[in-house]
Amino acid sequence: MKRKFFPALFLGALAMGCIFCLSPMNSGAQQIIQLYNTVPNAIESTEFIENWDTTSNGRILVRNVTRPTLTAYLPAKDKTNGTAVIICPGGGYSYLVINREGSDVAEVFARNGVAAFVLKYRLPNDRIMRDKTIGPLQDAQQAMKLLRERASEWNININRIGIIGFSAGGHLASTASTHFTTAVTANEKGTSLRPDFSILVYPVISFGDSLSHKGSRRALLGKDTTSLPATRLYSNEQQITASTPPTFLLHSSDDKIVPVGNSIAYYQALIRAGVKAEMHIYSTGGHGYGLLNKTNKDDWFQRCMNWMQANQWLQPEK
Repeated sequence: MKRKFFPALFLGALAMGCIFCLSPMNSGAQQIIQLYNTVPNAIESTEFIENWDTTSNGRILVRNVTRPTLTAYLPAKDKTNGTAVIICPGGGYSYLVINREGSDVAEVFARNGVAAFVLKYRLPNDRIMRDKTIGPLQDAQQAMKLLRERASEWNININRIGIIGFSAGGHLASTASTHFTTAVTANEKGTSLRPDFSILVYPVISFGDSLSHKGSRRALLGKDTTSLPATRLYSNEQQITASTPPTFLLHSSDDKIVPVGNSIAYYQALIRAGVKAEMHIYSTGGHGYGLLNKTNKDDWFQRCMNWMQANQWLQPEK
């Protein structure tokens, strides 16, 4: 049974265009940044009202997003290293697990000196989008563009901005990492939309029948899509080039929701293209565990930090 969660102060502040307001994700004040003055590719609908609720196991879910935002979690000034990451929560392109795959992760990044920005992206829906297949990617590209163009506000190095995604958020992150040469958001300045690195956690990668998470594919592309060009276009293991960002992948062999073959296919394609990649596969853990895989004592986030350290993304700015 779900109990409703209505962050009235949070939503009200956003409606008034407030930048600093109380986030429902924790007790501290966070910076809320609206991605657009006018949301592109949008169909106005009075029926769509952003909804937050909390499940019995503590997941905070967000649905019906029409005003995409970034929530900034900034490190202490004496810890900041100039690196930033955009966080894409999962939820099958139907909702966003905004705490366990969003704010919880952002807080740990910030404690490690990385400026973290939780992306509350629009979920594909024909009733609020003229083209739902590009809606989430528009928001991810806009987030990348915004961070680069306003980097000085948050002490960010424009060459150290990465993206992390969980589950369907991993599909969005991998799409942003393989489709950056084609802008689906306005980009008058020609700002680079390429993430400098990617972190993909139990990600949806392929829309092919053997690997696809069919709920995510159906939500983004619609029904009966197996023969459409869009199916191949958004099977991101088929879109990797030598310019695809270095990538850290994490998955579990017993994942019954998103087969581990998704991460394996992406990893193999990265290696073929000569892109640096690291992959960790647990024997158990299933799907959707966020920061904590309760089936073992390993800390995957620390492994991720080790990878970032080895690639010079955690070195303090000089």
